[in-house]
Amino acid sequence: MPDSNNSETKGIAIGIIGPEELVEKMNHCLKGFPSFDPVSRVYRQEEEAPELARELMDQEQVEVLLFSGPVPYRLAVEKVNFRIPAHYVPLTGSGLYRALFRMEKRHGLQNMSVDTISRQVVERAYRELGETPGMLEYSNGAEFVSWQSLLAFHEELFRSGKTQAVLTGVGSIAAALTELGIPNEWMQPTEQDIIVSLERSLLSTETRRSKESQIVVGFIHVDDFERVANKRSSEHEVQRLKLDIHRMLLGYVESLDGHLTHLGGNEYLFITTRGIFERETYGYKSIPLARIVEKYYGLSLSIGIGFGRSANEAGTHARLALRNSKETGGDICFIVREDKSVIGPLEMTHPHEYDLSLIDATLLKRAEEAGLTSGYMSKLVAHVTRFGKIDYTAQDLASVLGVTVRSTHRFLLAWLDSGLIEIIGEEKGKSKGRPKQIYRLSFLNELVR
Repeated sequence: MPDSNNSETKGIAIGIIGPEELVEKMNHCLKGFPSFDPVSRVYRQEEEAPELARELMDQEQVEVLLFSGPVPYRLAVEKVNFRIPAHYVPLTGSGLYRALFRMEKRHGLQNMSVDTISRQVVERAYRELGETPGMLEYSNGAEFVSWQSLLAFHEELFRSGKTQAVLTGVGSIAAALTELGIPNEWMQPTEQDIIVSLERSLLSTETRRSKESQIVVGFIHVDDFERVANKRSSEHEVQRLKLDIHRMLLGYVESLDGHLTHLGGNEYLFITTRGIFERETYGYKSIPLARIVEKYYGLSLSIGIGFGRSANEAGTHARLALRNSKETGGDICFIVREDKSVIGPLEMTHPHEYDLSLIDATLLKRAEEAGLTSGYMSKLVAHVTRFGKIDYTAQDLASVLGVTVRSTHRFLLAWLDSGLIEIIGEEKGKSKGRPKQIYRLSFLNELVR
C-alpha cells in the first residue's frame, strides 16, 4: 500500500477505469500529463466498474478517478460512496461525428437504434452535417439499466427489420453485436475529449490545488552565443543583441508573472509559480520561447526547471536540470521534480508534430481511411522529415507514435492492406528471438530529401 508521501514522490495518483482499448488510449494521453501517476483497471463489462472503483480507492489510494465514459461512471455512482473526485470522459460532438462518418462509410446512414446519447444531440449532429436521418430508435434516454436489456433492445429492433445498424456508446455491447452479425459503430471519445477530462481531473485534486502556488525556479542558458556574436560587425551590435535577448526573455518571464535575473555571461534565472508555469507550457509539453529565439537570432537555449518543497530545493533541482540539458547537447529543456525524477525533454525548436496542411489531401484521405489519424500522421511526418528515414521496425514506430507495440502491429496490418507501406526485410539482431520485420513508409517517400 502506498505511503502517505506517495503524491509528493510519485505524482498525483489517478485511477483509470474502462475497456482495454479506451484505457490504452487514455494512458497514451496521460503521457502529456507528467503530474499524474496512473493506476489502470480494465473491465470486460461495464458492471465491473463499481468494484474496480472501490478497489482503487481502498487499496491504491488514488486521489481522483476517471472513467472512460458515462455508463461505467453512472453504474459506479449508484453503488459506490466516493470519497474523492470522480469524473468521466463525455461523448461530445467530435466522437459522435467520427462514429457517424464511419457508419456512413461502412453501412450508410440509415435506420438505426441508438443508446447512451440523447435524441437532441444526434439530431443536432445531423443538422450540422446537412444530412437527413432515417428512423432513429433510442433506448431509455442515456440510462443504462442492464447489459442484457440493452443488447436485447438493439437485437430485437434489428431482427424485426425496423433498423439496419446500431450506434452504441458501450464497448461491450458493440463487441456482442459484432458477434451476432449486427452492423454497429462504437462511439468512442476522441483524444481531445480525453485530454479535456484529464485537465478537469487534475484541477479537482487536492495535491494540484496545493501545488498551484509552489515556487518554480528556472535557469536559461543561451547556447553558443559567441558564435553568433562573432558574426556581428561591431561591439555595439553585440551589445544590442544582448539587450534584445534580455528584452525577449523579460517578456517571456512576464507572461509567467515571474521575476527574471541576469546572472552574468549567457545565463539567466527566473522564478514563477507552478500553476502558471504548467498552464503556459501546456502541461509541461513545450517552451515556445525557444522557437522565437531561434527564429529571430539563430540561437538555441538550454533550460533547466526545478520543483521543490522549498526555494533552495527548487534552485538545486533547476541547476541539475540545466546540467542535463547542456550535457544532452543544448536546445533542450528538462524539469527535475521534488523526488529528483525528470520530466522531458520538452519541445523546443524542433516540433514533435507537423503541419499537415502541407501534405497532399488525397494522401491524407488514404491514410485516414487506413486508420492513420491526423495526430499519428503528424508525429510520423515530423519524425520522417527531421531524421530523413522511412524504414522502421514495429518497435521504432511504437516509440514514435507513443503507443504499445501490439497497437502498432494492428496499425501496420491496416497500412499494408491499403498499400501505404511495404515490408522490405528483417533486422538482423544478436538475440535468438524472432527477427524484427522492417517496414518502409512508402507513402512518405517524397518527404525525404
